[in-house]
Amino acid sequence: MLTQGWLVLPDVARARSWVSAVAAVVAAPEVVPYASGRPWLVGRWAPGELTVARAGSVRVAVIGHCPVTATRLTELITRVRRVDDLDTLARDLPGCAHLVAEVEGVLRVQGSGPAGLRRVVHTRVGDTVVASDRADVLAAVTGAALDERVLAARVVCGALVPPPLNDLPLWRGVHAVAPDHYLRIDHHTGTGMVVRWWRPPAPERSLAEGAGAVREALRTAVAARVPSAQGVSADLSGGMDSTSLCFLTADTAPGALRGTFRWAETDASNDDGVFAARAATDLPSGIEHLVLPAGGPPWDFDNPGDLADTEAPYPCARTLARFRHCTRVLAGWGARVHLAGQGGDELFDEVPRYLHDLLRRRPWTAFQHIRGYQALGRWPLAAVVAALRDPQDLSGWWREQAAQLTGPPPARYAPDLGWGHPLRAHPWATPAALDATQDLLRGLAEQVSPLAPERGQHATLAVLCSAGSGYRQLLRLFTTGGLRLELPFLDTGVIDAALAVRAHERRTPWRYKPLLTEAMRGIVPESIAGRASKGDFSEDAHLGLQRNLPQILDLFADSALAAHGLINPDTLRSRLLAPQIDNRITIALEHLLGAETWLRATHTPPATVPTPRSAHVEKGSADEPAPAP
Repeated sequence: MLTQGWLVLPDVARARSWVSAVAAVVAAPEVVPYASGRPWLVGRWAPGELTVARAGSVRVAVIGHCPVTATRLTELITRVRRVDDLDTLARDLPGCAHLVAEVEGVLRVQGSGPAGLRRVVHTRVGDTVVASDRADVLAAVTGAALDERVLAARVVCGALVPPPLNDLPLWRGVHAVAPDHYLRIDHHTGTGMVVRWWRPPAPERSLAEGAGAVREALRTAVAARVPSAQGVSADLSGGMDSTSLCFLTADTAPGALRGTFRWAETDASNDDGVFAARAATDLPSGIEHLVLPAGGPPWDFDNPGDLADTEAPYPCARTLARFRHCTRVLAGWGARVHLAGQGGDELFDEVPRYLHDLLRRRPWTAFQHIRGYQALGRWPLAAVVAALRDPQDLSGWWREQAAQLTGPPPARYAPDLGWGHPLRAHPWATPAALDATQDLLRGLAEQVSPLAPERGQHATLAVLCSAGSGYRQLLRLFTTGGLRLELPFLDTGVIDAALAVRAHERRTPWRYKPLLTEAMRGIVPESIAGRASKGDFSEDAHLGLQRNLPQILDLFADSALAAHGLINPDTLRSRLLAPQIDNRITIALEHLLGAETWLRATHTPPATVPTPRSAHVEKGSADEPAPAP
């Protein structure tokens, strides 16, 4: 039984029958009623994470961590007359929370913003549309069956895939709302539709203009999460992202930061520790710096059969035991809120797919950037020319992924300038799994549309959405350990501020994260902000896999995925026992472990293996509401 998860119900008579159904899935559910007395919200949320306000016929609930009081929320909704009027409120609320509203018999249910840290799923039961924050809760309440195509795609391609593939629920009939859309439900007609509420800003600001906006957005995001009393810890890995948050927290809320934390590394060439120690010395006195020793215990890949989450396979199974240990240590240390820098790489150090757009607008500037990236990445000139001349649209890219799914991986020094990183099947996938995945990808090709007009902006948003799916599960992992994890870089305001900067100034081949560096000028010491290196933890993964390989092989000797006809365990075993020339198999394995443990916990083997069928993926129009199934 789950300790968190909730449903949003329409104001209809049959809604009362759903309360007992939720109680069978979620422990001790609470009920927030409509004015009619019928249930509106049913389920469990973290203590202190529900704020409800009412102004006339408008009723709004904010579920999550957002520093808004009921009084202030009431003031903000006094002029709301339609659900569309809530767009500004949704964009301006700091923190990470769901927004649920009722205006004149119409419901609006939406997640936290473009990164998708809090999402919305829905299904139709008879003539009623029901929404939830978790697909597993909705599936359990409605009795939905496993969607073998989506599971097959997880096994074949891994978890870190572009949207919308990254966030498809694993149950038939359960649909996810895109992070930049909200779900609209009409009580009277029973109809549901998805409506776009967020669009990326045009990248028109200079680096100097944008740096100030990013600094203020980050300051707002940190202030929204830091309580006045002590009890805050923060990652201090030595990288620019976590270091920026530490200094910004100390500057924004003096005295709130209890201490900083990092794992030591086993690779002696990793200089993260040097910069972390330097930063810890420069932080205000009284802030402790905790360093857990290199290696283990726990090691990478410890307890490989442990389940992380029942909503979806956890993409970072390699570090599951270490993160659980981390939450226990920090909670025992007295921390209640932990800040981390996840999202910084995706936002400030993205792949330079902006070169396509830059070449057509500023050819000379593009030529200079291309030459810089050629030197950094050892790109062959012919491959660069071919990549930049590629006229393929997003639908064509998805069709190509389906066609080349079983092809060889991209060349080592090939420039990655397409709509997303190429998808390639893992060698242990069965023919049935491959067929189901290719069918799903071809269906996606007919329904996708770019997340932004520019390829570079689309690529950045796609990476944010893809990573956000895994980070959403990481938030829950910390919550179960008694600690609230906060990721300020993924706030809507921070994303807005960063994407408003010209892409070729936000990311260049000559400077590391120039936008974040300029935004933190005067806050982070220059000796740290000027760092140009980045730590690598592949040695930790290698040692952990070496120690835990016998347990991993035992786990897959009786594989649920194999019972479902999705993997060939003999091929998997031979690949794991063979010498590894790079980290591709290690990365693929942690995604596969997430799928294996999830399937064992949620489903029994089927009578038949998955067969291809037409993909059905909900998509909202950029301009008009799209009907929900």
